[in-house]
Amino acid sequence: MHLTTPPSVPPGDRTPPGLLDLHVESFVDRLRAAGYARRSLRKRRYVANSFVRWTRNKQLAVRNLDESHVATFLDRLPRRSKERFSLERAAMRLFLRHLRADAGVSTPPRNDSSPADELRQRYVDYLRNERGLAENSIRVYSPRIHDFLAEQVIRTGTVSPGAFDALTVRNFLLNQIRGRSGEYSRLLTIALRSFFGFLYLRGETAINLSQSVPTFRRWRQAGVPAFLTPEEVERVLAGTDRSTQRGRRDHAILLLLARLGFRGGEVVTLELGDIRWRTGEIIVRGKGRMVDCLPLLSDVGEALGLYLCKDRGESSSRRVFLRMFAPRLGLTGPAAVGSIARRAIAQAGIHPSGRGAAHLFRHSLATRMIRHGASITEISEVLRHRSQNTTEIYAKVAFEALRGVTRPWPGSGGAR
Repeated sequence: MHLTTPPSVPPGDRTPPGLLDLHVESFVDRLRAAGYARRSLRKRRYVANSFVRWTRNKQLAVRNLDESHVATFLDRLPRRSKERFSLERAAMRLFLRHLRADAGVSTPPRNDSSPADELRQRYVDYLRNERGLAENSIRVYSPRIHDFLAEQVIRTGTVSPGAFDALTVRNFLLNQIRGRSGEYSRLLTIALRSFFGFLYLRGETAINLSQSVPTFRRWRQAGVPAFLTPEEVERVLAGTDRSTQRGRRDHAILLLLARLGFRGGEVVTLELGDIRWRTGEIIVRGKGRMVDCLPLLSDVGEALGLYLCKDRGESSSRRVFLRMFAPRLGLTGPAAVGSIARRAIAQAGIHPSGRGAAHLFRHSLATRMIRHGASITEISEVLRHRSQNTTEIYAKVAFEALRGVTRPWPGSGGAR
């Protein structure tokens, strides 16, 4: 769709010649500091300069620039290749963000949020600030509550917590879980129970509807956790190519997973100040804002030191592990760590069962400990579990020890 050109501004409000040119150079300097390659800088400088010339020809004021002007600029050459258009669009998003930070370009006012959006945001704030949930957990809860509130708006035209009842909850739950996996159903019941508990706590419902959410049946410790043998773990670690920048970074990450049982999210949030070189300790920021201190093992410390000194480079981010490509910021999330672990396991020629490549190393560490005689309490402390009930599942992998407690079959010739 072709966008019309935004109207010009009065002569007294036009952009002074050369003003935007200064911001182009500061824009390029910021990208250079973020780790963009020289070739990428040249391309983005060219796009920014083209936009500056376009705004000058259109006699547009700097402070009034917004997304509509960017869209019109991008639409000026409809016959460009998709690659060229994508490059210009990405460059202009960065440039407009830079102008809003440094040139006084106003941010467009946000649309008024609906009552449903406001209620969901209050719930998210409660999870984050009062319950201390990790962002990954919030990303699991929030969409499900959004779906519930959206259905209430469609059904009644509004969102009124006082009008919620057990039948409303039951009907929504039954409609949502039809044809879905057991894990989806389990998470939905947890999210709904949490949300209705929040409403009752805030006095928005007269009764606690969390008790009306049916319990999802799930047998505790029904399965045996997937794990790698010690030989497989060492094969994965040895398989990383430490002659490359990526390989040295990935090797340090894998050692944190394998030696110290880090979760993927804990690797992502690890900061430079969390490594206590003098005392030989490393700070772990785990679930529920829990902060623990673990010993910095020699091979882990050597791998971290090599990566930090040789490969990490300068960055405004305080995160230990950065992306390989610009902008040189911290890893996007636990999924990035899972991707690193999955790639390393595949390179080692190992095809494990189950999901969660990063967590596989955590299971493997616990399995190795219990087979070497560690107690459930000791494993719980290393893995930083809040409750030992979570750790008990690892008792199932101590196969040799379990054989010693089995009782002989009573008698002969009985039922088999």
